[in-house]
Order: sequence, then structure tokens, then C-alpha cells
Amino acid sequence: MNIMSEASIETAVNDRTAAAPETVKMRGEKVGVFYGDKQALFDVDLLVRQNQVTALIGPSGCGKSTFLRCLNRMNDTIDNARVVGRITLDGEDIYDRNIDVVELRSRVGMVFQKPNPFPKSIYENVAYGPRIHGLARSKTELDAIVESSLKRAGLFNEVKDRLHEPGTGLSGGQQQRLCIARAIAVSPEVILMDEPCSALDPIATARVEELIDELRENYTIVIVTHSMQQAARVSQRTAMFHLGNLVEEGPTEKMFTNPDDKRTQDYITGRFG
Repeated sequence: MNIMSEASIETAVNDRTAAAPETVKMRGEKVGVFYGDKQALFDVDLLVRQNQVTALIGPSGCGKSTFLRCLNRMNDTIDNARVVGRITLDGEDIYDRNIDVVELRSRVGMVFQKPNPFPKSIYENVAYGPRIHGLARSKTELDAIVESSLKRAGLFNEVKDRLHEPGTGLSGGQQQRLCIARAIAVSPEVILMDEPCSALDPIATARVEELIDELRENYTIVIVTHSMQQAARVSQRTAMFHLGNLVEEGPTEKMFTNPDDKRTQDYITGRFG
């Protein structure tokens, strides 16, 4: 884990308050997760605010990625996983039996830790989601969605002359931006990012962080990160997890300069984690 000085924290979080009034996009109430008999998450209450970046921090195994996967029901894919409590998207319970999980995951997209482009062309990676969801009525519309998504992901100018070459041939940072383009091609409302820069070099990481800041104008973003500098740079809100519990949550500037809980202070300054 990277240790931060007070000066670097204050520099990173300066002027990161949201301009727009806060609206709750997603809400977790008493969320608990069990893997078989083992409980991994305990009574988590957390608000995710619209058009803001919420960073989930904490030591390995603390429950932050487990909570992230609850937000688009990715835990449904684990045989012995059980989620209790309530999670809403625009006030609607996403675990209601009448919810279409495929539609939910188009509204709440996900970018994983390791870039995972499909073994298809750059174009087909981005076109896949809109095609299966019926978002384009013609090849012209599909072309427009692909171009727009690649532009929003800051990748179009780098790949516009090789759209039909394999996505796996791109650099690691480009592959991750391709995965972001693939996620936003189906017009999600929320984007979940599980350590999206952990496999990237510093230059690629900086580009993705710039992209996250641009994307929050149109999307709500929740990011899991081990990098305290990254959390301070990209987020407006930060939530600290420890041993499956939500320790505290608040504006990033306060969390990094004057947290309420000593565990948060100790983790941020590198005393444990």
C-alpha cells in the first residue's frame, strides 16, 4: 500500500467537491454477504451519490470487492453466496424477484481488475453489448455507438485505423480503456470498477484516472482501490472497510485529513493494511 503524507493528501483532494446537488443513485441498507457458513460482510449501510466517484478502501479481504459485486448482483454467479439486506437503484430493490438481472447489469456496468477484452476485434468488443441488447437498429447506428463509446473512453484516435484488428493486440492500458468503452456502450447509469489500474503502468494509470474524472459527468462510479493516492485523486466520497464492516464513509477530503475512526487514520497513513 502507498503511504501518503498530509501535504500529498491535501494536494490530491483539493477542489474535488461536486458542483451539482447530491442525489442518491444507489442505497445499501443492512447489506450482509455469506459464502456458505462464513459471513464476509456485516450490516453495511452506504449511499452512492449520482455523478460522483465513490472510492471503497481498506486492507485485502476487508469486504470492499464483495460489496461492489453486490451492486450488480455479480455474487449471484457464486454458488454458495447469499446476500441479505436491501440494495436499491433509483429506489427500486435490485434483488426483487421481478428484476431482470441482464437488464440490471446493463444499467450497472463493471470494469474488472485485469483487462479482459473479448477475443474479437476492437469494433466487435464494443458492438457486442449494444447488439445483444438491441440498442442499434442499423449498421450505421451501431457504428455511431462504437465510435462514441471509444471517444468517451479516450481511445478512438488511437485505434480508429485498426478497428477490425484484435482487441487483445492493444497495450494493457488501451485494453482497459477498451473494456471501459465496452461497458459504456450499453449506456449504463452506474459503472463499477474493481481495481481497474492495478495491472497498469503509471502512465496508463494516469490516463484511466483522467478518464474516470471525465466520465463522472455522465455516470455514477464506484471504484475499489488499494492506492490511497488514487482514491484521493479520483473520488468525491470515500468508504473505509475493515473485517467485513463499513468503518466510516464521508467526503474524501475529510476522510483523508480528519477521519472519525482511528482505523481509517492508521490505514491511510500505512500503519496497517
